[in-house]
Amino acid sequence: MNNKAMIAIALAGLVGSSMAMAQDAPKTEKCYGIAKAGQNDCATKTGSHSCAGQGKKDNDPSEWKKVPAGTCEKMGGKLESGK
Repeated sequence: MNNKAMIAIALAGLVGSSMAMAQDAPKTEKCYGIAKAGQNDCATKTGSHSCAGQGKKDNDPSEWKKVPAGTCEKMGGKLESGK
């Protein structure tokens, strides 16, 4: 087998495995009110900051973390941002 054929086979394998991984990715949801100070995943809807890790207080209802789908409310969080 020549180098071009080996490269083509390797690339086909990589593409196939990445597609399989993307399909098996677990579903997640934003969960508001469960993040500890400095452990939020992204910006707030209120605009008080625009980056992850900038939450100032524990369990702020406008801060969120990404959690496995169906687990947010079991952890005491909400699926919608609070004020």
